Amino acid sequence: MALPKRRHSNARTRKRRAHDGLQAAGLARCPHCQTMTLPHRACRSCGYYRGREVVKRAKE
Repeated sequence: MALPKRRHSNARTRKRRAHDGLQAAGLARCPHCQTMTLPHRACRSCGYYRGREVVKRAKE
């Protein structure tokens, strides 16, 4: 296995790691109840996905 000949500087290491931070999840608005949900998943508040109910939710 190859080994580095010289130590990488802190600046070089930090430049590479600049894009490794956590990013906020991209949210989409549910067309049925207007709450923010993760895209391509059933809504957690109303249970609808693509215009039909896929998860039965208890009515409050």
